[in-house]
Amino acid sequence: MIPIFNEQAVLPLLFHRLDRVLADLDGPAEVILVDDGSTDCSPIILEARAKTDARYRFIGLSRNFGQQLAMTAGLDEAQGDAVILMDADLQDPPEVIHQLIEKWAEGFEIVYARRATRKGENWFKLTSASLFYKMMNRLASVEIPRNVGDFRLIDRKALDVFRAMREQDRFVRGMFAWVGFRQTAVEFHREERVAGETKWPIGKLVRLAISGVVGFSDAPLRFALWMGAGVSAVAMLYGSYVMVSRFFTANYVPGWASTIVVVAFLGGFNMLLTGVLGIYVGRIHNEVKRRPLYIVGKREGFETNAAAEAPARRSSAA
Repeated sequence: MIPIFNEQAVLPLLFHRLDRVLADLDGPAEVILVDDGSTDCSPIILEARAKTDARYRFIGLSRNFGQQLAMTAGLDEAQGDAVILMDADLQDPPEVIHQLIEKWAEGFEIVYARRATRKGENWFKLTSASLFYKMMNRLASVEIPRNVGDFRLIDRKALDVFRAMREQDRFVRGMFAWVGFRQTAVEFHREERVAGETKWPIGKLVRLAISGVVGFSDAPLRFALWMGAGVSAVAMLYGSYVMVSRFFTANYVPGWASTIVVVAFLGGFNMLLTGVLGIYVGRIHNEVKRRPLYIVGKREGFETNAAAEAPARRSSAA
């Protein structure tokens, strides 16, 4: 299962390498291609592939919903005994699929691909990613593997649990860490992008990080509580200083003491708490609206589902 957004430059090589992997599998398989509202020729190429090759399926979303929801759309449609989730830019090598399947055959329900090396990524990207996972594993209620993206194999048992989780703001790799089951890793060397540009600028990475922290930890709320208590304590100490100045020193201006104390107390307390609470309230607001996670505009290739036609054999969806 592959989410795609404006990847027309890399699609021919992606299909070539996927075809070789599919030919080597010992069971039926399908490839679900989810177009996340691309503005280039990607939808045309993907739909044409699904029309001409029975192993490929195409889902075209009505607009850009984001990678996390595009992955959800594909996972909702997967029919195999196991599903392999990967990116389209070939930084996730399709050839690693064989190693994932080998671990799955040993009985693991989730097999994730861990990056042993990461070519083409600068110092800032590597450092910020390391700090993010360190922070997540200190704050979150579940342990999220380090140096691991969304490239992984998911057994049908774990996939069914994931499909029952319908929250709007999604951090997919955290959700798979939360479901539990037997999990293990396969290491691989992450290559540079073959073509095209990254779809993950700093702004998107920050939003994904916030979604992960808020979705799997109440630590920001506890932090706001203690910070608010700290500001209140400082305000009380300052109030004591003002009282001492009023009665025992000459450095006192009538009328300003009560104003300063009240402003310091309420301003500091409210500014710290409102922003954190607003994030959580905003997520609740998104959930209670009960809108669909995504909207499918086009579908192609699902009328001939090779993986679903052979339930007796262990099959996978890439």
